[in-house]
Order: sequence, then structure tokens, then C-alpha cells
Amino acid sequence: MRFDTRAVHDGQEPDPLTGAVNTPIYLSSTFAQSAPNRHKGYVYSRSANPTRTALERALASLEGGARGLAFSSGLGALTTLLEHFPSGARIVAGDDLYGGTWRLLDHHQRQFGIEVDYVDTTRVEAVDAALDGHRTAMVYLESPTNPLLRLVDLKAVVRRAHRARALVAVDNTFATPALQRPLELGADVVLHSTTKYLGGHSDIIGGALVARTPSLGDRLAWLQNAVGAVPSPVDCFLVLRGLRTLGIRMKAHGRAAAAVARVLASSRKVRAVYYPGLPSHPQASVARRQMDGFGGMVSCELAGGGRAARRFLQRLRVFTLAESLGGVESLVDHPASMTHASVPARIRAAHGVTPGLVRLSCGIEDPADLADDVRAALRAA
Repeated sequence: MRFDTRAVHDGQEPDPLTGAVNTPIYLSSTFAQSAPNRHKGYVYSRSANPTRTALERALASLEGGARGLAFSSGLGALTTLLEHFPSGARIVAGDDLYGGTWRLLDHHQRQFGIEVDYVDTTRVEAVDAALDGHRTAMVYLESPTNPLLRLVDLKAVVRRAHRARALVAVDNTFATPALQRPLELGADVVLHSTTKYLGGHSDIIGGALVARTPSLGDRLAWLQNAVGAVPSPVDCFLVLRGLRTLGIRMKAHGRAAAAVARVLASSRKVRAVYYPGLPSHPQASVARRQMDGFGGMVSCELAGGGRAARRFLQRLRVFTLAESLGGVESLVDHPASMTHASVPARIRAAHGVTPGLVRLSCGIEDPADLADDVRAALRAA
């Protein structure tokens, strides 16, 4: 079946007991056993819960993986993934990452001796140089990146990483499986903040890992139970609810983002626009090759720097100034002082997260209203 059909049905068959078309919320921490260690597949909800099982099966199906695992947050998922590696392991990571990811990698580097080398993963030759002559446990990628929407040629980087016997993990939060499926391009594991597009309504916090192979999936499932960063059944239900409309929402987000990107690109008050759907994007050809759409995120740098950015943010009326992204409502973020504030200023500046940078998460409102809102804010800037 095609993606939109699977998004509605996979993992969400009618309840066999009652016929309920929505997966029930199993608010039980423990489950009765007929004899010691004789049960119906569920013992304790940290280890497994029927509502979470439905979500995990749906995630695995949509990403094309062997096993999906749900977590209480995207960083909870990443923490569990990092537990897969021993102290002293080496990780090659992209140099344009979500601030919370950078903070967690930096913490593991200082506390547990994990070595992290940050490189420009949009340049395959930079990845080659980082891998050459070094034993590397994992290559960690975002594509598109947060907040500059750079793209990684996933198939090319995966090929080189596997040649060096490194596992490849891809944060697919911005694209979602509706637009990009890294496991089909050879990646070993996909990570999501389900808080964002998969949930889609700004009402839950969650995360996910999807493994390409059963063996890796089993290992991560063991760690999921051991670390214990699991979501509640209610949060699992809400993500399942969001998945059902993921395909049509991503189309709407894409239309809105394209309209906003065109307005920004035509303004003399904007120094740069970052959107994979624009022909001017440096990796536009990569986007067309490995994505089924360009997503709902747009970033731009105001020509007037931080002062202009603040005035722009204050003038927006449809966009709400708030952290997070991927909800049905449009949000706007100032990365340097909000989502990426945990990254030291010198590193932010080196990677292009300037005081004038603004990140817009375009919702499913009428694209013309969003475009008008941005035009009015640019006049104030």
C-alpha cells in the first residue's frame, strides 16, 4: 500500500476485543500473569505496553525498518542510542545540529570519554577525511539540518561510513518518512522527535528510534527497557493520532513553506534564505533526488542582523514566537537565543547561527495569510 494508506492503518488495526477503530489507551503499569513468567506478552509497561506496541509497529512500517521504538523525548531516544557505544568510542557528527543534540554529545564527550568530531557532512570529501585512518563507531547526521536546512547526500555518506565499519544514524525529524526514508538509502537507524511533525499538534513530548535490522532493533529494545526513557500510553496514542494525517499535513506544510520562502527570497531585507525547494539552495539537486517534498521549515538571515531579527519577530501576527516546530500552527524561533543557546557563541557563529537568523515552522494555515504576515514583518524590519 502507498504511504498515506499505511499511515492511517499500519499498527492501528481495529481492537480485536471490542472492534474499536482507535487503538485503546492501556493505562496499566502492570499485567496479570497466570503463573510465574506466564503472561499474554505484557508484564510491566516500561518493558512493553499495547498502546506503545501499536505506535512502534506503525513507526517501523512508515520508515521501512525492522523495529520501531518509542521514547519519552527525542533526546531520550538519542541518550539510549548513545548507550549502545562503549566509553571512548568515536562519533563523526554534522556541524549543524539541534542545540540539544550538541549539548548531549558534549556531555557524553566530557563525562564518558566519547570522542566527537564535527564536520560539514554536506561535503562527502569532508566525511571521507574524518573517517580516513580513524576507527569510528557512528556517523550521526541530520538532513535537513537544524536550523540551516542543509542536506546530506545520504546514500553517498552511508556508503563511505559502512566502508569504515561505522553505524549510520539519521535524525529524520524535519523530513519525516512522508518525504524521506533514510533506511531505504542504507542508514542503520533513524531518530525522531515525535514531538514535532509525527505528533503534529504541539500537545506531546516524544521520541523514536527505528532500526533497519532485527539484531540492532533487539539491542536497542534491550537498552530502551534498561534506560527506561519510555513514553506514557496517552502520548503514544496522541502520536498514533498524528500519524494518520502525516501525509496530507506534510503536503500542506510544504505549500506554506514554499510560499513563505518565495516572499523572503524576493526581499532586499533578507541576506539569505535556507529552503531546499528553492533553486538557489546549494543542495537542491540532492533534495530532488532523495526527498519526496521539501518540508515545512524555512530559515533566513535578516540583512540588519540581530536588531532587525527582533523587530521582525515582534511584528509577526500569525506566526507565534515559541520553541519547537512541526505543529499545525506556524511557529517562529530565534535560534541564537532560543533552541541553540546551549551552543557556545563562537561555535554558533562559525556554523552560521548568527543573531540575524530566524527559523520559521510553517503550519497548515492558508499559505497566502502566512506570506502576508511575513511581508508585513519584513516592512517593520
